[in-house]
Amino acid sequence: MKKFKTLIVSALMVCAAFVSNVPAASAGSPLRFGIKAGMNVSKLSLDKDLYSSANRSGFTGGLNVQFTAPIINIGVDASVMYTHRNNGISFKDVEDALKETGTFNCDYLEVPVNFRWNIGLPLIGKVFTPYLLTGPDFSFRLSNQTVKEAVKYRSFDVAWNFGLGFRLIDHLELGATYGLGITNSASGNDALYGKNIFDGKNRFWTVTATWLF
Repeated sequence: MKKFKTLIVSALMVCAAFVSNVPAASAGSPLRFGIKAGMNVSKLSLDKDLYSSANRSGFTGGLNVQFTAPIINIGVDASVMYTHRNNGISFKDVEDALKETGTFNCDYLEVPVNFRWNIGLPLIGKVFTPYLLTGPDFSFRLSNQTVKEAVKYRSFDVAWNFGLGFRLIDHLELGATYGLGITNSASGNDALYGKNIFDGKNRFWTVTATWLF
């Protein structure tokens, strides 16, 4: 698993070096490439009332590609990201008092594929362009470190993104997305706590900055 993780990171670095050499003349064209980085705040939505989840922060970084159809300004915004997420889970006793709290970490290869609308504004469109996006988010687990392996993360996770942001000077983009988990991404370890202890879906906010070439 460590070798696979190293391979993914190395591939992203090679792609980043390639993207950085894309001529600046591509600015304003339908097809754009960029480097993207930011932070996320994650929380598991649990299906059992005996447990609760708290917000925890993580980080993300990778590559971005965009295609926008001329005139209508609608297109596709896709990325390949290395993403680290944290989740805080509290286990309660019968008196509803907190018994044990743990922070559980997981690394993903995240591939969001969003449908995007660049909102063209007269006169200032080249300086400031807001946008809206939505689409599926596919996450492939690379590794996880948990306390006593108390939480098991699934190898594949699907969410749906809703986002907005804006582009400045045709190169810098600042955006925020909310990921609504569709599939169960984590569950309690049956060997430690018994069968069907809980299942959880990821809920996460992500704030990113992207530099387009």
